[in-house]
Amino acid sequence: MQKSVIIVAGGSGTRMNANIPKQFLEISGKPIVIHTIEKFYSFDNSISIILALPEQHIPLWHKLVKKHNFNIPLQLVNGGETRFDSVKNGLKMIENGIVAIHDAVRPLVSLDTIKRAFETAILKGNAIPSILINDSIRILDNSENKSLDRTNIRIIQTPQCFNATLIKKAYNQDFDVSFTDDASVLEKTGEKINLTEGNQENIKITNPTDIIIANALYGKLSYNKPPAK
Repeated sequence: MQKSVIIVAGGSGTRMNANIPKQFLEISGKPIVIHTIEKFYSFDNSISIILALPEQHIPLWHKLVKKHNFNIPLQLVNGGETRFDSVKNGLKMIENGIVAIHDAVRPLVSLDTIKRAFETAILKGNAIPSILINDSIRILDNSENKSLDRTNIRIIQTPQCFNATLIKKAYNQDFDVSFTDDASVLEKTGEKINLTEGNQENIKITNPTDIIIANALYGKLSYNKPPAK
């Protein structure tokens, strides 16, 4: 079955206090987005890779491709005003099979997480990686707050994998503020969402502390190896 991945790279450097978008910041000597692309290529070098970038960031992307001698084949699509629009543009490049949708700033996703998500989506139509919450949590209610049982709560990650026909149909809906991720878009059509196991290191790099953590982890994780030539 054909496998595809849409890597959504529409972030900015606002919370990073950076002068370039966060997906282009470097960890372990390379831009975050390149590490992310390499991870999916390592998983399956026949996978169809679609990179959704804001149009104004494409010239910088081409400079980084040249600088880092990057040669993994992929298709570029223009990102939209929102993540919803970017994914919708990426889905236009896909006809069938299983498609993963992944945040460009999650380079520490494990190959096992990717594999589980694809395998479950093949069997059940969708798969959403998730992890347990280790911290105690409280919920706010106006001026009050109270402890919340974390047993039945999960942190959601990407890649979120889908039968291409189902997710393309779901993205024909108008945008809704309840769409916090791709699973919520599909869920609005009545489909049941299937959770799979993610990996704790699969953080979304959002602020300067995350860069420090990613740099510390990258050299220590056995699955963070460049794709075989």
